[in-house]
Amino acid sequence: MKLTARIAWRSLAVAALALTVLTLRGSGPIAQELKLPSLRSLSVRPLRDPLAPPVVNLAVPGDVVRITFDELADDHRYLRYSLEHCDATWRPEGLVDSEFMDSFNEENIDDYAHSQATVVGYVNYAFTVPGPGMRLTEPGNYLVKVWDERDPDTLLATAHIGVCDYTVPVSAEVSAVTDIDARDSHQQLSLRLDTRHLDLADPYTDLKIVVTQNERPDMTRIITTPSRRVGQKLIYDHQRDLIFPAGNEYRRFDMASVDYPGLGVESINHETPVYNVTLSPDSPRKDENYLYDSTQHGAFVTRTIEADADGDHDTRADYALTLFTLYMPRLSGADVYIEGDLTGRRYSPTSRMVYNYDESRYELPLLLKQGAYNYQYVVLPDGSPSSTGLTAPVEGDKWETANRYTVRVYHRQRGSRFDRLVGFAVIGPTSTLNR
Repeated sequence: MKLTARIAWRSLAVAALALTVLTLRGSGPIAQELKLPSLRSLSVRPLRDPLAPPVVNLAVPGDVVRITFDELADDHRYLRYSLEHCDATWRPEGLVDSEFMDSFNEENIDDYAHSQATVVGYVNYAFTVPGPGMRLTEPGNYLVKVWDERDPDTLLATAHIGVCDYTVPVSAEVSAVTDIDARDSHQQLSLRLDTRHLDLADPYTDLKIVVTQNERPDMTRIITTPSRRVGQKLIYDHQRDLIFPAGNEYRRFDMASVDYPGLGVESINHETPVYNVTLSPDSPRKDENYLYDSTQHGAFVTRTIEADADGDHDTRADYALTLFTLYMPRLSGADVYIEGDLTGRRYSPTSRMVYNYDESRYELPLLLKQGAYNYQYVVLPDGSPSSTGLTAPVEGDKWETANRYTVRVYHRQRGSRFDRLVGFAVIGPTSTLNR
């Protein structure tokens, strides 16, 4: 590894201790994550739309998800991946390969490249799922498992993709008039499913509806009981689990250049072993009026102006130690976290901010690849049994927020051993929001 990359590594060593190599054991839900601190910048997006949720159409052979990530290293690994069918909550179902595919269930990750003219050296890996040699036969949730062929029992990365057959059309509305309050701080969904083409024995036991706000795992609700049935249509409305805190628009910054500050960047220091980027100071927005801003709901896009001519952003973008600062009094009995794809949507020591009493602010440095980023600040109370991040204490909950909701419909037929993904829809950012 280059000397500069070693120094960047050491600057994050304390935070990295929280991450360990894990293997896939047990039957609990499996998260999407990179398992080593040297692995960075996981992106899981459809090839046709790099900002859409990772769900593809089973009936369209060319519809695939592109997965990329980096390792801070000089030498590449020989990596392989396989798929495992999971239920609606990402628990492996224990199926044999022949129950969900008509092909071998392993492929090499042959698309790798070393970084070009970067201060921090890394190897970039990219592959598409399903791979060219894979033929999936069933819809559902698929866990992508990546390992080094020298150690197949230890996973290096796991990723989530959905494969849908679109048997059930889904429509939805979002309203700021909710069943729980009139404080302008929540949004409520109502859903309609058309099941005329589904062999559905009992809609009250055979279906699960999974609704997620802005692709946040902690903002996921599972609905099992329709409010009513009208012919072949199922209606889900006036349900407490379809009410979400409204939150606020994501904050954003752009560090496509390391020569001059971009959007949301205060300064760039070139006199250190790695680029040091200080973002513009943040402050709470909970008491401010709502201001619309077109964001990507917590996603990021790798980009550097150095690659604008040839388009090779994956290997020409550099890494920078990026400092986030949030000026506010220290919260008693709670911690502040940075939420978004840049932290893997996880609440851990690597995403928790530290309070600087001398500066009266929260701080957190993150080693990030050049690009455009979305993020927000969420709060977890100490000792809370819930792992749901609260937006109200810092960002505020504004009814006008243009949240994006994903709706996934799962069907488990009588006698079947697995959940089939039969409906999928994206709601918002939304003209359907009404009041």
